[in-house]
Amino acid sequence: MLTQRNSRNRPLRKTLPVIMATVLLTSCGGNDMSDLKNYVKTTKERQKGTVSPLPEVKSIEPFIFKTEDVRDPFIQSEKSEQTEEAKASNGIRPDTARPREELETYELDTLRMVGTLNQNNVLWGLVKAVDGTIHRIRTGNYMGRNFGKIIRIREGQIELLEIIPDGLGGWRERKAAVDLTEGASGKR
Repeated sequence: MLTQRNSRNRPLRKTLPVIMATVLLTSCGGNDMSDLKNYVKTTKERQKGTVSPLPEVKSIEPFIFKTEDVRDPFIQSEKSEQTEEAKASNGIRPDTARPREELETYELDTLRMVGTLNQNNVLWGLVKAVDGTIHRIRTGNYMGRNFGKIIRIREGQIELLEIIPDGLGGWRERKAAVDLTEGASGKR
């Protein structure tokens, strides 16, 4: 008997909370929608914006390219051949016949000036190579891989004149310098 009674009440147990929630929700709200109506009214009364017209499109006159007065970039002219020859023959070129000095086997940026030495009124520069060897050089010696001839030695700097390729088959000169490194002993 108990089982029959429980089975009859099951649908009622499920639908009763739904019915009660519906009754509560409809009775609480009321019909006061005056705030919403006022908001819609003020929104509609606002002044409507205007869209500015599109700018006027300017017509561009076509450019007519005339090839009669222009040289062909793929054909080398006699004038440019002469200027390249003049650049290549500016008289600057390294002396490849002279024997290479020991410091010419190093890149210039790997050499460090560590001091100077004044011996019999000749100022010598002291240069340290990557391998830790200290070399004694003077004006007229060469160092670095770009045929760098030493033109002046000062207390804190060695000045060179390098001969480098100019990219057009010729050579040009460039000044370079090796400064005295910090912590070096300086003059002796």
